[in-house]
Amino acid sequence: QVQLVESGGGSVQAGGSLRLSCAVSGYTAVMPCMAWFRQAPGKERETVASLTRADTPYYSASVEGRFTISRDAAKSELYLQMNSLKPEDTAMYYCAASSAPLCSWSSQRYNYWGQGTQVTVSS
Repeated sequence: QVQLVESGGGSVQAGGSLRLSCAVSGYTAVMPCMAWFRQAPGKERETVASLTRADTPYYSASVEGRFTISRDAAKSELYLQMNSLKPEDTAMYYCAASSAPLCSWSSQRYNYWGQGTQVTVSS
């Protein structure tokens, strides 16, 4: 049974940094496609960053240049380094993984999800 567990969320002031981690267990190989999503109250879930099987990162325009997605395959962990945080980054952040042959930006293509970790940025 595949499980994803996020950690590292918290409350910071604008301009601060946080590093989210996602531990993957129950999958015998390196999970091919992984991503971070977020959902703020009253808003739809949006893709923040994704990582392909070749470790090519993609970012939403709103976080490009501020966030960095990476993984440690040996530890089966995914990370999201978030710098220069803004109040509009406040949301529940979710780690997701897909074993599909092609990676996708769409949340619908991800079949494994963590429980989420809250990030709150105050002005």
